[in-house]
Formats: sequence, C-alpha cells, structure tokens
Amino acid sequence: MRASQIAVVAGIFAAPALAWNTDVHQQIAYAAEEFLTPLTRTIIKQLLEPQYKGSLGLVGAWADSYRKTAEGAYTETWHYIDPADDPPAYCNVYPNRDNTLKGSIVSALTNQTQILKSCIRQAKAGKIRHGENATCANAVKFVAHFHGDMAQPLHVSGVAAGGNFFPVTFAGATTNLHSIWDGAIIYQLAGVKSFSNDTLQPFFKNIVSRIKQDNFFIPTSEWVSCTDPGTPAGCATAWARDTNAWTCDYVYSQIFNNTDVATSGYAEGAYPIVEVQVAKAALRMATWLNKLVDGFYKEREVVLRLNPSWVGGPAAGA
Repeated sequence: MRASQIAVVAGIFAAPALAWNTDVHQQIAYAAEEFLTPLTRTIIKQLLEPQYKGSLGLVGAWADSYRKTAEGAYTETWHYIDPADDPPAYCNVYPNRDNTLKGSIVSALTNQTQILKSCIRQAKAGKIRHGENATCANAVKFVAHFHGDMAQPLHVSGVAAGGNFFPVTFAGATTNLHSIWDGAIIYQLAGVKSFSNDTLQPFFKNIVSRIKQDNFFIPTSEWVSCTDPGTPAGCATAWARDTNAWTCDYVYSQIFNNTDVATSGYAEGAYPIVEVQVAKAALRMATWLNKLVDGFYKEREVVLRLNPSWVGGPAAGA
C-alpha cells in the first residue's frame, strides 16, 4: 500500500471509537426516513428544531457530538452496554447485571422512548410546533441515534471495552476492532472512503431496496418481532441480545494471528453482518417511531432504572 493510502486509512482511526462513524449514523437515519408514515414525518418535524427540517438523517449523529460537550458528558455511557459474558464461549445481556449507575444503551433508549411518548402527545395537541421544547427535540435525536448504536456488535460487548483495546491491523494501519466495525468494513464493502451526509447514498439506497424486497439472510419480520412501544425495556433488551449474539457467532470467533483483517477474509466475512445490522437499525427506527406516533399501544411497563443490579456488576448491586 502506498504511503498516501496508508495515511488516508490511518485518518479513519485517528480517534478512539465509540459509535458507528458519523456518516454511517446519518445514512442509517436517512434510510429510516424511507419507511416513515406521513403523520410520523409531520410530528418529527414539529418536534425537531427548524434547522433540521424534520430530517432524521441530519440528527442521526447528534448524540455523539452532544456527549463530547460539557453539557452532554453525562450521556457517555448511554451509547453502549458492556455485558459480563465471555465471547466466543458464551454471549448474553442482562441489564440488571450489566447496567451502570449512569445508564446504558438499554436504559437510555427505554427512558428516551418514555419521554418521547409525552412529546408526541403534545405535538399532536399543537403545543409543540417548531422544536420549542429542547427535551423533546433531544428525545427524537437520542431515539434515532440509539437505534443505530444498538445494531453495532461492539456496542453490546464488554470485551476490551467493546473492542476499543483489541488491536488489529486494517489495510496496513494499526487500529482496533471497534473502529473497523464502526466504519472501515462498511467503507471497504461500499467501495468508498466515506459517505456524503446530505442525502441517502447509493449503498444505503440499495439497503432500503433490499429491505422492501425482504432480501436478507434473516427475514425482516424477525427484526421487528419486538416493536411494541408499550414494552420499551423489553424490546431494547431483545435488540441488545440479538446484536450481542454476533460477538460469539463472528466478531471474536475468528482466528486473527496478527493478520491484516482487511485482506485475511475477516472483513469480507463481516460484510453480510454489517449489511443486515444497518438494515435492522433503519427498519427498527422507523417502525418504532411510526408506532409511537400511531399511539396504538398499551403502557405495560415504565422502567426508568433497571435495578437491583448484580453485586459483581458495574453498578455493584446498587
């Protein structure tokens, strides 16, 4: 590989990885827009600030920027959950065991969904029209973003801090396992260095088309088998477990042997997994929002904090 090419690849991995890359988050959210009902689009436009023009794509990565600010630092742990499992030997997620006192992606998606329910009712009543309520605007952004995070296998893995401290080589550059799942693998698959953030890009247009055709190795009906906003904690846990299974089935089950994972077959083997996971995120996001706006659900659980925790877990039994 030429030095200039290595420099470009190294730039992708310059910072610690904590989420799908910004452009990937945006593309997942743009893809979700393709499945929103007209009423859902209207309500989202009322809830978001005017500069976002009702676009999920424009706010898809907002939560990552927010957590890096002094104001939003408290949301740092909301983007992941670190299960106390042992892939590839066994994989599982138990929120009462794995949740931290500051929260996790399971509790955060649950809580923000509960907030969003009230916000949607206010928007329908005409009490919110132009994003005047910051809490409500942020709830839309959080819910959109966390659907993306929930589908990334290293966001539901406690090994080496979600793979951030699991060194690998990708296309000649030293990086970590989390980082390549955030962007490098999907970029290589799509044949791009990055995705434009202004509209749905060809790779994700194809993902949308395949969702509509139910053209994945896992039927789309299975992705949305749990999409009842009346049980947000249950669905968030189910999605986390679904994603976590990949850490046993593929992410950590391969033999690395200090090979370059871009060319060893590891990245290529991950292609269908990455495709189906971003597709799940888009369809679940849209389905969740549509059902929230429809309002046809019963309140069967309100879980603002998942406790008591496991005494040996991150919350030490609190």
